[in-house]
Amino acid sequence: MRIHLATDHAGLEFSRQLVGHLEGAGHEVIDHGPTDYDPLDDYPAFIIRAAQAVVRDQEAGTEALGIVFGGSGNGEAIAANKVHGVRAALVWNDSTAKLAREHNDANVISIGARQHSFDEVTALIDAFVTEPFSGDERHARRIAQLAEFERTGAIEAGEHTPGIARGDA
Repeated sequence: MRIHLATDHAGLEFSRQLVGHLEGAGHEVIDHGPTDYDPLDDYPAFIIRAAQAVVRDQEAGTEALGIVFGGSGNGEAIAANKVHGVRAALVWNDSTAKLAREHNDANVISIGARQHSFDEVTALIDAFVTEPFSGDERHARRIAQLAEFERTGAIEAGEHTPGIARGDA
């Protein structure tokens, strides 16, 4: 699998260490930066380039995921989610890493580098990368609703949305 990495200064050391871990597991790693430590760097460009690459690869039929880091991971998740076709999830434990893939078919995860040790980070990433999307109808339906909103800017209440009639949302 191809893995796209990006970070801000807070996650730079993790991203450097992670390349060896991921390549050792047989993945192709593309690092979208930064390459040098700068405590004043602006992470959006790095994160967005990685997220765009994930979408391009997936659209071309290449199995790809993205991993982005920041101090908390929040801003990076927000930046990645600005890219059409990205479903980025902030993960902080094994369960959120697995559910990001299993239920949400997330293609990017964001991790708070100041919140975890390197061993914790590698465990989160391994859980995310190895967990498949379940394909359950309810999850696929919800993902399709999100994609429709992304395409059209409109959303209808789902068949199973209590209290909201279709077209009233």
